[in-house]
Amino acid sequence: MKFNTPTTTVLYSIEETIKAYRKLSQHNISQIVPDITVDQALILLLLESNDKTQTEIADLVFKDYASMTRIVKLMIKKDYLIKTTDNQDKRKAKLEITEKGKITIKKLRPVIQINRETALNTISEEELEQLYKTLQKITKNCNS
Repeated sequence: MKFNTPTTTVLYSIEETIKAYRKLSQHNISQIVPDITVDQALILLLLESNDKTQTEIADLVFKDYASMTRIVKLMIKKDYLIKTTDNQDKRKAKLEITEKGKITIKKLRPVIQINRETALNTISEEELEQLYKTLQKITKNCNS
């Protein structure tokens, strides 16, 4: 496969795909929960299923610590999260999902499923498995 310009590379295509999926996701999420972003929804979902620190969540959503701090402050202000201090170690803070956050997760689950089905429509299971393996190889190459 020959690439003539930077916009005809596989890596450009991956970035284009991510942006298109985020745009689709944000549009559909906004129809159900107008005041939440894709990143905020992802953070809620990760906190629901993991007992992770703010730094660990930041790594999972590809945000630097300062960006994550701003997002968390906004989510606290919107009443999606509360932040408490660890009783054992006062230096540690724990993020907890509020009742509003739990209700929001329930509203978002079907939308997220529809987003995934829309994005992956017409792609076979075999193609998805191969794509996943290929993307893992690219990630490994970049991290070596």
